[in-house]
Amino acid sequence: MASFSPFPSGRGAGGVGSSRGALLGIDYGTKRIGIAVCDPDRVIASPVGTQANDAGKQAFFADLVARSKFVGIVVGLPLHASGEESPMSREARAFAQWLADLAKLPFVMWDERFTSSAAEDVLREAKLTQKKRKAKVDRVAAQMILQGYLDAGCPPYGSDSGESGSDPTSVPAPN
Repeated sequence: MASFSPFPSGRGAGGVGSSRGALLGIDYGTKRIGIAVCDPDRVIASPVGTQANDAGKQAFFADLVARSKFVGIVVGLPLHASGEESPMSREARAFAQWLADLAKLPFVMWDERFTSSAAEDVLREAKLTQKKRKAKVDRVAAQMILQGYLDAGCPPYGSDSGESGSDPTSVPAPN
């Protein structure tokens, strides 16, 4: 059966909010992509690493997904402080759709406002040098994005509001 996406224009596919199964967390960036994972019970998110946002990302993510048992993907949605979307929001949505198609997994977008600066603060408090902070900030931001989603109870449609005017909670989960 064809998959059903309740959101137009690349919004999350829903279905990620089920109560069990490991999730892949992503902090999308134009240079680096931060990666985190959670346990199957969805209690704790852990940073995994980063991948350069270059031609090698397809092979990297194909291998990562093939070696995993992920049931969904949570991608950080960069928004302006006002909550408005930006060109970077569109890039993150396009990446989420690309990764979901590659992995054949549902995805949700999760508001990532201030996660990179919070990650930088945590790493600074850990007394890491600037070079070490730069190497770790994207993976820690991915961890914060994924942990925020877990702490919110894994809403099936992420932080997307269904701006199309429909109520996303009334849309059946995809098959």
